[in-house]
Amino acid sequence: MNRVLTQNVVIAGAGPVGLTLAIELGQQGVNVLLADKRPKLGKLPKMERCNARTMENFRRLGIADKIRGAGLDEDMPMDVFICLENVVNPPLVHHVYPSVRTLKAEYRETHDGSTAAEPYQLISQYTLEPLLRQVAENTPGVRVVFGSEVVSFEQSGSGVVTTIRSSDGSERLVSSDYLVGCDGASSTVREHLGIRLEGDSLLEMRQALFRCDDLLDRIPIGKGRHYHIADDKNSFLIVQDDKKHFSLHATVATDGEMSALFEKVVGFPIEYETLYVGTWTQHLMLAERYRDGRVFLAGDSAHLVIPTGGLGMNTGHGDAVDLAWKLAATIHGWGGSKLLDSYEAERRPIGARNIAASRKAATGRQKWRDMWRADVTDNSAAGEKIRARLRDVADVEQRWSNDLYGIELGYRYDRSPIIKYGNYSTSVREDSLDFAYSPAVLPGTRLPNIWLDDGRPIQDVFGWEYALLVMDGEPGGVTELAAAFARAGVPFRVYRPESKFAQSVYGDGLILIRPDLHIAWMGDILPEDPDAVVLTVTGNNRNQS
Repeated sequence: MNRVLTQNVVIAGAGPVGLTLAIELGQQGVNVLLADKRPKLGKLPKMERCNARTMENFRRLGIADKIRGAGLDEDMPMDVFICLENVVNPPLVHHVYPSVRTLKAEYRETHDGSTAAEPYQLISQYTLEPLLRQVAENTPGVRVVFGSEVVSFEQSGSGVVTTIRSSDGSERLVSSDYLVGCDGASSTVREHLGIRLEGDSLLEMRQALFRCDDLLDRIPIGKGRHYHIADDKNSFLIVQDDKKHFSLHATVATDGEMSALFEKVVGFPIEYETLYVGTWTQHLMLAERYRDGRVFLAGDSAHLVIPTGGLGMNTGHGDAVDLAWKLAATIHGWGGSKLLDSYEAERRPIGARNIAASRKAATGRQKWRDMWRADVTDNSAAGEKIRARLRDVADVEQRWSNDLYGIELGYRYDRSPIIKYGNYSTSVREDSLDFAYSPAVLPGTRLPNIWLDDGRPIQDVFGWEYALLVMDGEPGGVTELAAAFARAGVPFRVYRPESKFAQSVYGDGLILIRPDLHIAWMGDILPEDPDAVVLTVTGNNRNQS
């Protein structure tokens, strides 16, 4: 057994979350070994959409345009249809959603902070993973190895020793400062820690992947990304990013039924190839803890969110972004002990919130699905009455699955040990779910986006430092705050937004943002004790409750 030293972090699992974490860490000067037990990347769709917040983060990593180039073209409409029997009959419900190109133009003309720096992007997991792998492998300090499984580990006060088994059966020991389990629902890391997943299992579904090059152009009711079928099988057809592959989900008894169901859903003769059929179960589950000493959980190892609402991978992506800068700060020597403590304090409530949002979306969808009856297609007054009721309910309840802008952008870290809340209330109802986004400038929120006078979103001017946004004039105490950050060895800058819209969105006060662009402190004047602020926001204040 060979012993290998990695200076900083080992990551188990090279899915989108593990790869994002590796890229984030590598760009922040951290050495990473990323190990995945698979011999190669898979060809299953799984996730299909990077939401607006995820695309903002990918923009900061410099890869948003690469992802858009690999994903669904920017002119494709994102419409959602609820159909009766097939995609030939006039739809019961047609929800219109604009293309990415249209959203970009609308965002650029919006100046109240209510839109993101980037709109969402539809991209299949089997397209995203190879792209992220290539970026990770080209990032200095990052090593990616497939056919290498994390089988066990031991941690101490000074580090973690991980046993990694290669596909040929050989094993090696890897020493690191930290270990992160991004190894999915059946996480070896989580199991080794004895951390339970708590929650529910819902439907068992079958998923099939088909290739059909000309189907999308031939669908009579129009192009879209989702085609729900009102039937007794929960049938749901999803267009993949190249518009030639389609995944079908349904509650049927056998794999063999999926091809016949696909033909029924299409509703007209067409040539196609069946590439995969398998089963999966809808889970809504949350890990009881996200951390044990020097070992962390992120992504599906920490939370299982059903695809309804598209929050699964995107929630894990948020985990990776939050954890990366905190690990980097700690490894670079300026992050205090409460910095890593704050990972669970911040991200676990978001995991719970997003699970609740996905549950609401799934419940809404099931409301109209449960209204299906065998006589729904009857050409009679009774049949029309059933269709009208189903249509009315579906028109409202299906939107919970697609209109989640507030869930994606509006989350707040409201009980974090590294945020100075001051007089700003942190009382947030645990069960509050605002699906609509209203930009809020409060400690713990994501800094709302504004456009600079040169056309860039404000996030483009920031690196991995803390930054004080000054709206007007030269407030007293800026020099003292800069000196306090310098004494702590923490990167810091002062920035006056070059935008005529800054004050209307941010107000006249001062805003301190963290490396992940969440607000760490704000006020009308700088605090009298700048060192206390710096100690708190960097996790070094041992007296902070």
